[in-house]
Amino acid sequence: MVLVCTDVVSRAFANSPIAGVAEVVSFSVPATVFLALPYCIRTGRFLRADFLLQRLEPRSPRGGALLNLVFNAVGVVVFAKITQTVWPRLLDQIEEAEFFGAIGAFTAPVWPFTTGILVGAVLAALQFALMTLQEARDFRSALATDRDGSTVFALVVVFLVVCGAGLVYLVTGDLSRVDVGIFSIIGMLALVLSGMHLASALIVLSFLGIWMIRGTAAVAEGSLAIATTGSINSYAFAVIPLFVLMGLFIEVADVGRDAFSVLARLLRRIRGGLGIATVFANGIFAAITGSTIASATVFTRVAAPPMISNGYTSRFAVGVVAGSSVLGMLIPPSILLLIFGLIAEVSIGALFTAAILPGLLLASAFALLVLGLSWFAPDFVGNSMPVEDMESVTLGEVARRLLPIVLLVALVLGGIYGGFFTPTESGAVGAAGAFIIALVRRSLSLQRLRTILLETAEISGSILFLVVAANLYSRMLTLSAIPQSITDWVIAAELGMMAFLLLYLVIVVLLGMILDSVSIMLVLLPLMLPIVQSLGGDLVWFGIVTVVAVEIGLLTPPFGLAVYVVKGTLPPGTATLGDIFKGAAPFVLTMLAVVLILMAFPAISLALL
Repeated sequence: MVLVCTDVVSRAFANSPIAGVAEVVSFSVPATVFLALPYCIRTGRFLRADFLLQRLEPRSPRGGALLNLVFNAVGVVVFAKITQTVWPRLLDQIEEAEFFGAIGAFTAPVWPFTTGILVGAVLAALQFALMTLQEARDFRSALATDRDGSTVFALVVVFLVVCGAGLVYLVTGDLSRVDVGIFSIIGMLALVLSGMHLASALIVLSFLGIWMIRGTAAVAEGSLAIATTGSINSYAFAVIPLFVLMGLFIEVADVGRDAFSVLARLLRRIRGGLGIATVFANGIFAAITGSTIASATVFTRVAAPPMISNGYTSRFAVGVVAGSSVLGMLIPPSILLLIFGLIAEVSIGALFTAAILPGLLLASAFALLVLGLSWFAPDFVGNSMPVEDMESVTLGEVARRLLPIVLLVALVLGGIYGGFFTPTESGAVGAAGAFIIALVRRSLSLQRLRTILLETAEISGSILFLVVAANLYSRMLTLSAIPQSITDWVIAAELGMMAFLLLYLVIVVLLGMILDSVSIMLVLLPLMLPIVQSLGGDLVWFGIVTVVAVEIGLLTPPFGLAVYVVKGTLPPGTATLGDIFKGAAPFVLTMLAVVLILMAFPAISLALL
């Protein structure tokens, strides 16, 4: 943040850019991601779809312990293999004095950054090893004490035997490259659904797939080394941790609370006004964070209690919070749009511009939904009558509370569209602006700063390592020729763009029930992007459609990340998980309607380009 902001200021005011900033940031990204991974693994942020595992463990502790034992052991193997492939590359860099930059302007050695990757991989392997030992002890204890769940335990054993046999068949069977690719995809989905960490499943099956397709382990090891050291070695990927950092600074500065309090007072005389205020406050907050998790966390604390205390049902109050929190992933700046742009190699600035009208459309649809439910579904909503005892808000109060938000939005979006800095640099400038706001409001202590930095490392490290794993997965898919085969099938079947999009929407919604948003995009996009291009679709428009479709999964059972965030933030006894899913259901239907509109009318997304 400091390095990029210094470069921006020096370039803008002294016409003197700092040499080497882009290169240092680029090489720092993979090093810092790998150094963060051991902490991500230890705190449980290493992404996995464990909803089935959570249900299995109470029924059969030994079955759950056995699965965790195997999955953690796979993690050890994955990071040990990464260590093995990175070590020779590090030695070569030291021996050959490899450097980056331009001679005469700026140069720096590469090996310190590769050392960061190596150290992170070693520590991650050790962390998984410690967890494996702990699960081994738990499994031994469960074998001695657990007398129930024998059937479930037997099913777990059968599943693991089948998986092992499948891997043996993949390695020894006489499969075509398309068969290898299909086998790897099916195996990856089976492992992910059973609770294996997504990155581990992607890397293991992609590695084996490349090995079998090319007939040699050396190619697979080379691909793993390239993915590890080069897939996120880019200035553009630095924007993800920077936007995460900005969102956390904003959260601690109580900007979301201010937005809600102002809008709640302005809309107090409207039926359902507190719900509408929650929607629009989420929209404002989304314009400076780009994170559904941050929005759901903030407004569960800020908006749900006033709605419940004013007579709204707890089911509806938490449903509004969960439903409107997804605006954080669409209204720019958005982390999902950033990831789509990086995967599809589409202009991030164009994606941000294209998301403005769809974001306003979705927010307006949510507001109309709240208003309609308040009039026509009073039993579902509760007492949504105007709040008479709430004080009016003066113009000065509005200015005082919303000024930081307006300034930050103007700084980030104005700087991008005004050409002062790039979308990548906007993350650093926005984080610096949010940092200053938190300092001015005296919301930032050293302990809070430490917590924010650690959480930034957790979130961005887990996301960006998935990108590394998905890079290897994309290489395997390319070698298997599956994307080309699917494209040929779609063309031969004469599916039009709308028919393809409807099929795509169904797949995304189904995957959204079991996987998080980033995982869905990383798994699907390498398959779908060639088809969209072959059908003549605009990738910017497809990016907007994809993000809205993927957001639906944030609210659908059983995974529903936004719902779980709301549940985890609520005071105990406020609402059950089922209540939150039911409260969010109308928002899911509204999002389906909006995504169909965006599919049918691409001009909504492309009008401002």
